[in-house]
Amino acid sequence: MELANILAKGSIIACAKVSSKRQLLQKLAQHIEQDIGVPSQLIFNSLMAREQLGSTGLGNGIAIPHAKLENITGVRAVFARTEQPIDFDAVDDMPVDLAIMLIAPTGAGADHLKALATLARLFRTDNIVTSLRETRDTEKLYNILTSPIKSINAA
Repeated sequence: MELANILAKGSIIACAKVSSKRQLLQKLAQHIEQDIGVPSQLIFNSLMAREQLGSTGLGNGIAIPHAKLENITGVRAVFARTEQPIDFDAVDDMPVDLAIMLIAPTGAGADHLKALATLARLFRTDNIVTSLRETRDTEKLYNILTSPIKSINAA
């Protein structure tokens, strides 16, 4: 799955001013509300319900909060780079500064899993993570996230 298919250019928050996991999830939900036509409170509640099952903070300062919702079409993503790292209850207890939220339709099992796998691969690539942390420019962040991993590794 290509990240450009689920992440719009307008779905990048370059310098999120948040101080908690709750604030970050609210900001992500608000950012995608109009795009998917679902109230941000419903999105936020779904994200929080998923977090109660276990943190989506993967470690190394990265989180992939995700949820499934009724009445939406296709998997959508929003990326946020926080101004300051925040506590996210990550598996390694390190604060998070890079987060990408995935919202998928309730019946999108395979597509949701493919998107999660794509993101896991992307965030295991050290030079991508470093590049994301070194810029606050939304266009550069989008280009880093949507460039094929092979071309980034060759650079």
